[in-house]
Amino acid sequence: MAITSSAKKAIRVSARKRIFNLRTQKKIDAVVRDIKKLATSKKLVEAKKMIPLLYKAIDKAVKTKFYKKNTAARMKSRLVKFLNKQTT
Repeated sequence: MAITSSAKKAIRVSARKRIFNLRTQKKIDAVVRDIKKLATSKKLVEAKKMIPLLYKAIDKAVKTKFYKKNTAARMKSRLVKFLNKQTT
């Protein structure tokens, strides 16, 4: 158990950040899951319409320092590459 006041505050802060981080991760995972599900069921038009939602979620995660910039760019690139591969 934390003894010093700064350690107690660190516990409170990390608990609060954990909630925000889980919310961000769930939002991104849900969009990715939906896009992949649509792509594998050959509904590529709908999947491509969801790309802006994914970009928005990932960019917000970068803004709050949940992801680094290059990690976000890699995620976006891989998903678009996956969608383009499904079209051929």
